[in-house]
Amino acid sequence: MKINQAPARKINQVVDVGNRTSTDAPAMRRAMLTTIGIPLSVATSADAIRCDLLKRWRGQGERSQILRFVQPSLIGLIDGTISTLAPIFAAAFLAGSHAAFLVGLAASLGAAISMGLSEALSDDGELSGRGNSLVRGALTGMATFVGGTFHALPFLISDTQTALNLAYIVVGLELITIAWVRRRFLQVPLHRSLVQVTMGGFVVAGLGALIGHA
Repeated sequence: MKINQAPARKINQVVDVGNRTSTDAPAMRRAMLTTIGIPLSVATSADAIRCDLLKRWRGQGERSQILRFVQPSLIGLIDGTISTLAPIFAAAFLAGSHAAFLVGLAASLGAAISMGLSEALSDDGELSGRGNSLVRGALTGMATFVGGTFHALPFLISDTQTALNLAYIVVGLELITIAWVRRRFLQVPLHRSLVQVTMGGFVVAGLGALIGHA
């Protein structure tokens, strides 16, 4: 006896994962930060600050972006990169890598606080239209610290000559980055900007080396 069975129905299920990925992106970032030991409250605050800065950036015109974000950051980056060269190289020639790293870290922290306060207190933004003074001060301070600390990191190497050689390369990359930012946002010709920032860096680094060999 032959039993005819109805053909099995095919059930198509479409799962939309696109929205889930975009929605869960902040949660994934927070999870990654907490995994490496950063408290959840700090990770949440950092993510909120990042989103707020991006929102502010996208809501501004190009001129406002330059005045409120690019210029304060560029000032800090230039100051941190150039002003800390003299104490770092002087300490390296006088006392070696470990001392140079500590001097560089101290100089970067001091310069970051000083520059951040100077930017925030010198202009409240009402007359100049440059935006919130606290935001500008924070951007200047952070950029100053990054600019001063980056070329101090090679001095974590115990061999002073190796650390110096690597630091020269890092300083060159920093100066090229500054020249590119000036070209991108301030329309300064790249070759002119390279000459200007290189001359400034060379003079300050030369003073540090001169004092270090005194």
